Amino acid sequence: MLWSGWGDPAKARELPEAVRTLLRDLLGVRAPAEPAATLSSVRLAPSRLPAAALDALTEVTGAAHVRTDHEARVRHARGKSTPDLLRMRAGDGAHAPDAVVAPATHDEVAAVLRVCAEARIAVVPFGGGTSVVGGLTPTGDGFAAVVALDLGRMNRLVAVDAESMTATFEPGVRAPEAERLLAAHGLTLGHFPQSFEYATLGGFAAARSSGQASAGYGRFDDMVAGLTLASPAGTLELGRAPKSAAGPDLRQLVLGSEGAFGVITSLRLRVRKAPAERAYEGWRFASFAEGSAALRALAQEGPLPTVLRLSDETETMIGLAKPDAIGGGDSGCLVIAGYEGADVAARARAAGEVLSGRGGVPLGPEPGRAWEHGRFSAPYLRDSLLAEGATVETLETAGFWANLPRLYDAVRLSLLGSLGSPLVMCHISHVYETGASLYFTVVTAQHGDPVEQWERAKEAVSAAIVEAGGTISHHHGVGRDHRDAYAREIGPLGVEILRAVKLRLDPAGIMNPGALVS
Repeated sequence: MLWSGWGDPAKARELPEAVRTLLRDLLGVRAPAEPAATLSSVRLAPSRLPAAALDALTEVTGAAHVRTDHEARVRHARGKSTPDLLRMRAGDGAHAPDAVVAPATHDEVAAVLRVCAEARIAVVPFGGGTSVVGGLTPTGDGFAAVVALDLGRMNRLVAVDAESMTATFEPGVRAPEAERLLAAHGLTLGHFPQSFEYATLGGFAAARSSGQASAGYGRFDDMVAGLTLASPAGTLELGRAPKSAAGPDLRQLVLGSEGAFGVITSLRLRVRKAPAERAYEGWRFASFAEGSAALRALAQEGPLPTVLRLSDETETMIGLAKPDAIGGGDSGCLVIAGYEGADVAARARAAGEVLSGRGGVPLGPEPGRAWEHGRFSAPYLRDSLLAEGATVETLETAGFWANLPRLYDAVRLSLLGSLGSPLVMCHISHVYETGASLYFTVVTAQHGDPVEQWERAKEAVSAAIVEAGGTISHHHGVGRDHRDAYAREIGPLGVEILRAVKLRLDPAGIMNPGALVS
């Protein structure tokens, strides 16, 4: 993956002239004064890894799997948030790890953690590197060094239990490879987040990921039947049965823990039969409120499509629901509904009756096909916008249906108040009987220090989300960017509980320090 942007550099594309004009005339965007840094020009401090620790880590994994070279450190320096990319494009490698270690087994992970705990070396688990909440930028102060623990070698499908409909994977398997391996057995996970092309299964679990087909397949944390955690204090094996009344479910301590308690080394996941059919279609509603009411009806009364998304008026006008055709949007609010599995036509007709009964106008399959074709393209669009001098970032939250309008307004007003006149777009991407998520995309001209400009806005909007009764993250996670707002969300006692868990599993505090909880 591109070290200073998203994905395959060959997939980068020029912005249409209409979009360039919109950026200049509406937002005042101007090209950056300085060219982006090259990989070799990124500024790194010398590696601080002690020689004795280097020898000990080499003994665990082999010399080829302990790297301190410039390229390895740069590629593991940060995630893929806009501030991450702005810093990398500026050549700022200040938070690069001192070494990259790639274990191949659970036992090697456990041994690496022992070495690092003894030497007081911070450890940051690294899967696909797609975090957008500062999840890969450790607090290195007070540690002898920082190690990025790359799980890419732990990439096997271990077992398939077709009778129980589960599959056991190592954590470093990337999502497309997981689908390829399962397809050989006629199976699927059904988990397709925007990070699908590069993210790993371990990362999905560590961040409580939610995919674009969550209405049909569920969130990733719904799929985790069992897992293994290697922590500095020992190993946890969790998940003996589909459900249990044997005390609190300790899997929930690991899911969403973002490497702060240990390293997920194995996942037993619920799988489904690969769908016989897939069909996607578009609908138009006159307003976001009317569209939201229609989505709520489907979520609460059914039939629920596999994919269900609603863009607000601005996102529909810009055409962001179809990233490959950006700039060619329509009026109203666009709904994308998708159906996978058996009886697709019958399910689409039944859902269509609900949508039309709520004021929806059918647009046929073309908008659905366009969304399906471009469903993983938006991060590439962000790279193109950054190159033009625009700051573009996403943020998301979730709330109960009754509170969703208040939450929507609070986020928009906060962004408008802190950034002046940005372009703010939103869609509902995940629905439940009791509520839904709101996913915002913000585009604004860069002024002064663009990182500081966005961080001020993010602080304001995070406070607005908490004040309006939303959650600070529906599926991106906490990382470091959301840590303070998360603390306000769960309260002082909640923070103390997390600190107690971390202290027991990670007495030396080496696991992803600064993430999740301070």
